Amino acid sequence: MTPPPPSRRDFLSAGAAVVAGLGGAPAWEAALDGWARRTRGPAAGVEAILMRSNLQGSWVSFDPIGLFVEPGATIRWTVQANVHTTTAYHPRNGHHPLRIPAAAAPWDSGYLVNPGDHFEVTLTVPGVYDYFCTPHEAMGMVGRIIVGKAVGPGAAPFDYWVGRPGTADWLHVPEAARRTFPSVARILSERRVHPVVPRSAG
Repeated sequence: MTPPPPSRRDFLSAGAAVVAGLGGAPAWEAALDGWARRTRGPAAGVEAILMRSNLQGSWVSFDPIGLFVEPGATIRWTVQANVHTTTAYHPRNGHHPLRIPAAAAPWDSGYLVNPGDHFEVTLTVPGVYDYFCTPHEAMGMVGRIIVGKAVGPGAAPFDYWVGRPGTADWLHVPEAARRTFPSVARILSERRVHPVVPRSAG
């Protein structure tokens, strides 16, 4: 059920926070933004991916970590806990290697801070899309989406680009991330691959 729009009391409360200096000028904007986020649940046809973490932050993951969709699907990443990004492997994103289709536009959500914060992209170009969380890439917080068919740089070995012109400043995918990616074959078989939650993550 859709929550009602902000009431007069909501606006007065936000205004009081501004006057009291608790939230500064953006307090009323935050109140409206919070209401807007609560009204926007996943729409029909939107594929949901959670950005998960345990309380200590020692375990983080996208869930599902592997996903098969048809071209034109919209993907929505939503923070469950901790601070995350969803960022395409692409040279425009901090010199990371190209691991999405060459004709596709790279994305970077920026930092999503609060539970419920989310970011969406619509993927239309067929191929494999690898992406990562900026603060947690070295911990293996990565994901893979196959759109229609398993082609493109994301389907190639991790270091396919080494020695090619124009790639000297590309970064290598960290070893923990390499180990975490579900295989293309598994995603094609299962369509939706969930992360393994270690017992220590409890």
